[in-house]
Amino acid sequence: MAQPEGDARGRALLSPSWFAAVMGTGIVANAAATLPRSFTGLRDAATVVWAGAALLLAALVIGYVRRRAVRVHAADPVLAQFFGAPPMALLTVGAGSLLLGERVIGARAALDVDWVLWSAGTVLGLGAACTVPYLMITRHRFTADAASGGWLLPVVPPLVSAATGALLIPHAPAGQPRLAMLLGCYAMLGLGLMAVLLVLAMVYSRLVHHDAPIGAVVPTVWIAVGALDQAVTALGALSTAAPSALPAPYAHDVAVAALLGGVGVWGFAMLWLVLATALTVREIRRGLPFAPTWWSFIFPLGACVTGTGAIASLTNSQLFVWSAVGLYAVLVAAWAVVAWHSLRHASGNMRGRG
Repeated sequence: MAQPEGDARGRALLSPSWFAAVMGTGIVANAAATLPRSFTGLRDAATVVWAGAALLLAALVIGYVRRRAVRVHAADPVLAQFFGAPPMALLTVGAGSLLLGERVIGARAALDVDWVLWSAGTVLGLGAACTVPYLMITRHRFTADAASGGWLLPVVPPLVSAATGALLIPHAPAGQPRLAMLLGCYAMLGLGLMAVLLVLAMVYSRLVHHDAPIGAVVPTVWIAVGALDQAVTALGALSTAAPSALPAPYAHDVAVAALLGGVGVWGFAMLWLVLATALTVREIRRGLPFAPTWWSFIFPLGACVTGTGAIASLTNSQLFVWSAVGLYAVLVAAWAVVAWHSLRHASGNMRGRG
């Protein structure tokens, strides 16, 4: 169990939770690039947002490495859960480089950046998915009501790797390397989805057997929405990439599985979205204080956009097309609010230190 002084020191340092700001900002850009309907000027604006996310990622990576606080945070049962955020930040910015960065840094550089960030994010994400549960079992101790949406963070990165890796599959060497890339992404999709469902059962049990979450914990309920919709996004993206690596009969079967499985998981995600929204409105009425966990609203909303857009692309359903557009409008509004509060919080801390 982490010592109290370790907990205090860990929270005083730059924690991995702030990488959620990169995730949220990055997915605002990426979701715009993958919307099933285009709007004038939106891609240009999204490119600017992606560039901002890339700069923020660089600043946080440099700052976090200089802190050398990994062991302190690993010993903290709360902060350790956020080890899933840095790899997802890398993956999100990497995907943005391929989707949006070509006009800024050139096609070849954009592809190279994505390969590097996807590889690093995937390795770190698989490490978090294995290491954090091990620490939870062997070192951390939890009360009966400790389960929260934050427990999902360490196991979601493989889902993001699967969804963003699908963009790279056509760029992998043809033949066995491309097939290995595709099958590896499917393996990470299965790994992440099964782990998410396992943790989600614990979170739901905590919600119904104990008092409703309050304060900074409330936004973490949204993480389940992002996890489920990342699975939908991955199914859609992999079905698009599959024909370049699989024979025709299997490629067709993959598309059918993506449609049926994607719509089913999307429906479950919408159920959780309603639950998370209701709990959030309930807490807002009581007074919801700002915390870095507010970024937990943003990435899940962005995943809702990409997941809904993936189904729209598979079916050409106007219901899903306009649902994706509407969700994107909500995403941008929420991102603006959270980014503004984050800047105020950061500037207040800087003045306090001065």
